[in-house]
Amino acid sequence: MTLRSRVGRRDLLKLVGAGGLITGLTACQQASADNHLKMGITGRPRTLDPGRATDALSSRLNRLLYQALIDFDDSSKPQPSLADWDLISSTHYQFTLRQPLARFHNGQTLTAQDVVATYQRILDADFGSPHRGNLRNIARVQQDNDHQLSFLLHQPDPLFVSRLSLGILPADLIASGHNFGQNPVGSGPMRFISASEQGVMLEREDGIKVEFVVVTDALVRVLKLVRGELDLIQNDLSPELVAYCDQHPALKVGWQVGSNFAYIGMNMSDPLLANPLLRQAIAMGVDRQTIIHAMFKGQARLAGALLPPEHWAGHSGLTGVAYNPTQATAHITQLREMLGLSVNNLLPLSFKTSSDPTRIRIATLYQDQLRQIGIDLRIQSYDWGTFYSDIVQGRFQLFSLAWVGIKSPDIFDYVFASHALPPNGANRGRYQSTIADELITKAGQSPNMASQAYYYRALQAHLAEDLPVIPLWYENQYVVTGKNILGYQLHSDGRYDSLVKVRKIFTKSA
Repeated sequence: MTLRSRVGRRDLLKLVGAGGLITGLTACQQASADNHLKMGITGRPRTLDPGRATDALSSRLNRLLYQALIDFDDSSKPQPSLADWDLISSTHYQFTLRQPLARFHNGQTLTAQDVVATYQRILDADFGSPHRGNLRNIARVQQDNDHQLSFLLHQPDPLFVSRLSLGILPADLIASGHNFGQNPVGSGPMRFISASEQGVMLEREDGIKVEFVVVTDALVRVLKLVRGELDLIQNDLSPELVAYCDQHPALKVGWQVGSNFAYIGMNMSDPLLANPLLRQAIAMGVDRQTIIHAMFKGQARLAGALLPPEHWAGHSGLTGVAYNPTQATAHITQLREMLGLSVNNLLPLSFKTSSDPTRIRIATLYQDQLRQIGIDLRIQSYDWGTFYSDIVQGRFQLFSLAWVGIKSPDIFDYVFASHALPPNGANRGRYQSTIADELITKAGQSPNMASQAYYYRALQAHLAEDLPVIPLWYENQYVVTGKNILGYQLHSDGRYDSLVKVRKIFTKSA
């Protein structure tokens, strides 16, 4: 099998050009050493401060740098990590740090004081953490002794423990105003070494260095992987490049069913998108199954809600809005009449996306499909930092992103509650619904998981009808590695935890 047979002509020319450049510049470079793992990433993490991080890459690296009070099992239920907990009363949770006590990477022992300081920092309005809204029910967090602390709540919250997944920081560094975003100090399985525009270097407990190398161009990432200058790439390649890697004798590709929720977000404060007719038309006008076939070669499944159906609070009866271009066109015609537009005029809408080539290609598919129903989708692509900032600030009409690593259904409070507008949460679409707010509240106050699941499923059904976002699909996870990389296990949420134990077999050339 040749590269030409699997990669398009434009990509081939680009690959040949990039390959020539790399050959000229790096002919003397050696493959990555056996005590040094290199993962190719598309861009830098926005911050390594867990109190500020919301993007996927930052969150994945922060899991390696920091430990939290709790983690989640495979069914997305909370389990102890740094601490066990006891329910003293419906509004009083006491946590006891597990023995032996964890140590921060600067040598200090992690105590209850550090946990208290970490959460007081989040709750401080002046700090401006995007996680503050999700923890607003905390009335007080107090240290009971060196090994125990208590959270006192305003009102009962059966899901409260699931909210405590933030990395713990040293109290003395918090007090001194330490910049964790640029120089993180945690107690996780890897410690921070350095960061630059070119990437981030961490070190495992066994001394193996793990470097996250920024290579924005997917073709160049693959070239570097083939040459041994990278050891692995997780996601963010075009379907053609994945297929090429799958056939390359020096590489191997692994797959895992995914749970990350891809969606089209809409600015509900925009007068056009506030009209449910337009939201329904867009949803009916996007042929998701065709896009899954074209862009993911079937390695994705249709989504109907933020939580996948296998989640304990998931809704198996929701699969999203069915493709119906005839009805979508009728909706757009009705909107034109309401707006006084000519029947021949396309309805203009802007769509923001990152500069990742695959995301741009998907955006052009949306553009082609929506033009057929009467919408002129104007694509605006930006580098990740600019794109993400615009979304958080509400400078968009339409955009596409994915929620990754979702374990607890309290995500609905963070994403769809009226109080969760940025910076107090991640309600980026400025969605406000008394029905959604009421269902979120009822779910949060329910005394058991069965009752919680009932209200969360009702909420997801309401969101599927109201369409503040358009559910797209859950993309499968994949990793491309050299044949000498052993033990890398993919997770459905795409986290990088396997880097803690993955092995690299060093083979001398003949």
